[in-house]
Amino acid sequence: MQHNLFTTMRSLKIMEGCKGTQVYALNPSNPPPPGVGDKLLHHLQDHLRANSIRSKSNRNYPPPNMTVPNVVVVSESLLRCGLPGTDLLEPQIEPCLKSVDFVEALADVHRRIESCDQFEKSRLYLEQCAMFRGLADLKLFRRSLRSARQHAVDVHNKVVIAAWLRYERREDELIGYSTMDCYGRNVECPKASLVSGYDPESVYDSCDCYRGRREDVENDGVLIEGEEECSTSEEDCDLSFCIGDDEIRCIRYKMALLSRPFGAMLYGEFKESRREKINFSQNGISADAMRAAEIFSRTKRLSWFNVHIVLELLSLANRFCCEEMKHACDVHLASLVSDMEDAMLLIEYGLEENAYLLVAACLQVFLRELPSSIHNPNVMRFFCSSEACEKLATVGHASFVLYYFLSQIAMEEDMKSNITVMLLERLQECAVEVWEKQLAFHQLGVVMIERKEYKDAQCWFEAAAEVGHIYSLVGVARAKYKRGHKYSAYKQMNSLISDYTPVGWMYQERAMYCVGKEKMTDLKTATELDPTLTYPYKYRAVALAEEKKIGAAISEINKIIGFKVTPDCLELRAWFAIAQEDYDGALRDVRALLTLEPNYMMFHGKMHGDHLVELLRPHVLQWSQADCWMHLYDRWSSVDDIGSLSVVHHMLANDPGKSLLRFRQSLLLLRLNCQKAAMRSLRLARNHSSTEHERLVYEGWILYDTGHREEALAKAEESISIQRSFEAFFLKAYALADSSLDPKSSIYVIQLLEEALRCPSDGLRKGQALNNLGSVYVDCDKLDLAADCYTSALNIKHTRAHQGLARVYHLKNQRKAAYDEMTKLVEKAQNNASAYEKRSEYCDRDMAKSDLSMATQLDPLRTYPYRYRAAVLMDDHKEADAISELTRAITFKPDLQLLHLRAAFHESMGDYVSTIQDCEAALCLDPNHSETLELYNKAKERVNEH
Repeated sequence: MQHNLFTTMRSLKIMEGCKGTQVYALNPSNPPPPGVGDKLLHHLQDHLRANSIRSKSNRNYPPPNMTVPNVVVVSESLLRCGLPGTDLLEPQIEPCLKSVDFVEALADVHRRIESCDQFEKSRLYLEQCAMFRGLADLKLFRRSLRSARQHAVDVHNKVVIAAWLRYERREDELIGYSTMDCYGRNVECPKASLVSGYDPESVYDSCDCYRGRREDVENDGVLIEGEEECSTSEEDCDLSFCIGDDEIRCIRYKMALLSRPFGAMLYGEFKESRREKINFSQNGISADAMRAAEIFSRTKRLSWFNVHIVLELLSLANRFCCEEMKHACDVHLASLVSDMEDAMLLIEYGLEENAYLLVAACLQVFLRELPSSIHNPNVMRFFCSSEACEKLATVGHASFVLYYFLSQIAMEEDMKSNITVMLLERLQECAVEVWEKQLAFHQLGVVMIERKEYKDAQCWFEAAAEVGHIYSLVGVARAKYKRGHKYSAYKQMNSLISDYTPVGWMYQERAMYCVGKEKMTDLKTATELDPTLTYPYKYRAVALAEEKKIGAAISEINKIIGFKVTPDCLELRAWFAIAQEDYDGALRDVRALLTLEPNYMMFHGKMHGDHLVELLRPHVLQWSQADCWMHLYDRWSSVDDIGSLSVVHHMLANDPGKSLLRFRQSLLLLRLNCQKAAMRSLRLARNHSSTEHERLVYEGWILYDTGHREEALAKAEESISIQRSFEAFFLKAYALADSSLDPKSSIYVIQLLEEALRCPSDGLRKGQALNNLGSVYVDCDKLDLAADCYTSALNIKHTRAHQGLARVYHLKNQRKAAYDEMTKLVEKAQNNASAYEKRSEYCDRDMAKSDLSMATQLDPLRTYPYRYRAAVLMDDHKEADAISELTRAITFKPDLQLLHLRAAFHESMGDYVSTIQDCEAALCLDPNHSETLELYNKAKERVNEH
């Protein structure tokens, strides 16, 4: 590539600024609410100024009489920002498709995927992606996105979806990776994306990049070398094109084969057909370009020519309808696009000359540079304006999937920006299918609400509702409320609850427009129907704080934090901790919050979280790095994941380049189901790796966690080949154990874990390895060896090993010992729902019901308690109650096992239609679930019989 040709590019400009979620919308004109706010401010002033920290040690603290300069800053910041109040709380309107009956929607899309033409599957999988976007499990979204890429037919969709898959791993944050890097599979390979055609079976094969091939692929696949091929024998030439003083000798019939117009000119009724010399000077074609056309007419190759000549040939091919030469130019130019500078210049030529592949290659660079390219005005010009969109459409590159991808990233970057609005406007212009219109209209409404453009928001929400998106009526009500029509908003939600089967978000929204007992009743109903909604907990907690019941407020917010950790809830608890003079607790929550979202802005978006950490640090007991490790062991052994996150954040402040700590952070975040934050920590661990073998391990975990198991294994093996390490062996064992193990594979996994344990590591990781080794021994029926592993793990404070040891006792028919072992875990891991759940397996029915009730209270997202209670009800012939128990959970957690069990219950009751629907919804979540497939086929046979 002649890069000196591309000198017209402007440099990439990255917007600066912090990104963070604001918990409370601030109205500066309103004074802080009375009550707890005044008390809190007085506490801060009195206690922070006096520096009265009650602790056993005063080391690293300023003398008692010394003035602490940060105190005034803290007080002034809080005075300026105000305090959390119930009047400032609002539930979020989710910017995704949301169905009143999610199970029916899942079943419907599964049916259509199974019955559609193979070339339509990609579009339907994209619809499935949109449905999964609002769920907590990101793996479902990524799996559907991979399926959409697998079944893509045209280059455009391949380019967009492959770039989206790459974005999901956020490779832009990996040091040393460039835009066009390929990890080795066709599914994301930039070169493979530029090859049209439907080939779903090869999409996960190793690509040419991975195999190290650099093949020069031409139309006929023949490689012709040698300068003699570029020259033409005078004996063969029977025609000359004259351009100025240059004469280009040609073979007439070869030139005539370039296109019908050339054929007509050289062999038709035109006078040129009888001439040996044709004047071509007035056609705007240079002699070099014409000479290149002559060479192409014989060789069908372009590799000898520089980019200027090929661009001229492209123009010539368009003017004279030389389709073969145009395609060759298109392919050749597309292969030259390698970076942003190339893409910015060549896309103009591609649009002008209607070069489909060239534009696709340029788009691919823009998309694989995301999110940075979204801040480049030159790039956004191609996507945001209607005129540019029309040009892209002319070339076949303006599509819903393109603008869906772009608009999602724009919303993540800045919900309120003009770029976000313009991209969503293009999205709705590209929307054709009903679901596409629903999504585009709804998201425009969400953005307009954020921008406080309430009239426009109401119009977009109403448009979404008119095409069938019922959830958008929440947006209609909110926009009316913001415009001062509170009673109209209340009627809107009242009507919605009356017309449809009520779900939690309906009552949550109606509570916005109620007061007093009616409001609290609606919030209670919302929590009963959907305990995962955060707003009701937050509202009740703040209401209690306003009544100066800080302890009760903390208890209320703890209910949601116990099973769903979000930055806004952690911030709220930090507020309450400060009000209670619990600065250690406040610092813990702020550190954990910043782990989830490093750029979070506290106190109504007025103070960066890092600044609050600095303000609070002098007023708590200071820890050395050795102290931190001790506290981390304590938190880890008591299964206090938030406390562990806080300690790791503290340790990273002292040693930000410690990749092992970043990795530890990612493990904790995964346990808390904070998948995006976990991936960010993994990327940072990889970037801070000091050795090649360590870097490979973290790259392997990134691949494993994004669904690329084979690639993860390859990384682990490569790491081991460089240096044997605990983490490399552990990764390999973990990835292999992920599939169903036969006896031979189990032995190999055991060997890998034993090798890992022989390598140096800290006790926390060795405890995990011992626990995993015990599990494999149990599966192999080697119970004594398993017990030894669990006991060794407990000796190094891996508390979760109590669960494995209890399982061993149970399998040895020592039920009482199993129960006692789980009781130890319950006592050590306070409020740990899984401990209660597992203990229930080792006691009588009444005690099991009690433990499972506690498990559901602590974590309503755990599905086993619902399944157990439903099974008990079925045994007692209470079929309707059993179905109701499962339906209650499915409403807010559409889980595979819950759907399968309800389908089985329906089948036992002879309700085959309901069985089929539940099976279809379950198969939408996992198309390969064998038990559901068997039940599904059986139910369909019964329906056909009738």
